[in-house]
Amino acid sequence: MNKVAVILLSGGLDSTTCAAIADKAQYELHGITINYGQKHNYELEASREVAKHLKFKSHAIIDIDLASFGGSSLVSDDIEIPKNRDIENVHDIPSTYVPARNTVFLSIALAKAETIKAFDIFIGVNAIDYSGYPDCRPEFISKFEDMMNVATKDAVQHIGKYTIHTPLIELTKAEIIKKGLDLGVDYNLTSSCYSPREKGKPCSQCDACKLRLKGFSDIGVEDPLNYN
Repeated sequence: MNKVAVILLSGGLDSTTCAAIADKAQYELHGITINYGQKHNYELEASREVAKHLKFKSHAIIDIDLASFGGSSLVSDDIEIPKNRDIENVHDIPSTYVPARNTVFLSIALAKAETIKAFDIFIGVNAIDYSGYPDCRPEFISKFEDMMNVATKDAVQHIGKYTIHTPLIELTKAEIIKKGLDLGVDYNLTSSCYSPREKGKPCSQCDACKLRLKGFSDIGVEDPLNYN
């Protein structure tokens, strides 16, 4: 029987590495990318390229308008995306946190999983590096997984049990990049920047760019993206 998995794919470094891990484990990959009103919507194009490169069985971009709620610099025009911060000394939850984002994303992924009889969902959340997003922590993932298994037809009928795979959750950015390179990930296809310039060129100044650049630097490898 084929192993089937739903992959939450943003087109960024983490989710692409996560997808490569699922591919290595010989899952049939079905990607979900959420267009939630993010300013950095170049990542949608990146997700298409990654899905094509990893030969996803299917890939859908779903429109969910979280921007209408605001509350985050990633979706609100009146909140600036923070830049030039010392990411090694940031301990607060930054303005780039999007309220309930991963709760919404996992719910959409679960709906897809139910329809294709997939009991495995992969998400590239990470609890180690600076962000401190509450919906990237192991506690959140564990509670959501419990909910999945009391809220779905096949789970309550004991046909299958849903599992959320978070292979990156306890890795540093450098460790994630090294794992991806070992798997042959083409990071030139990915987009991490919160404030990209024309044609998706990264800004080098936002938290996501700085964290990504530090990760590559820590393992002595040059990021293939052009920051100039």
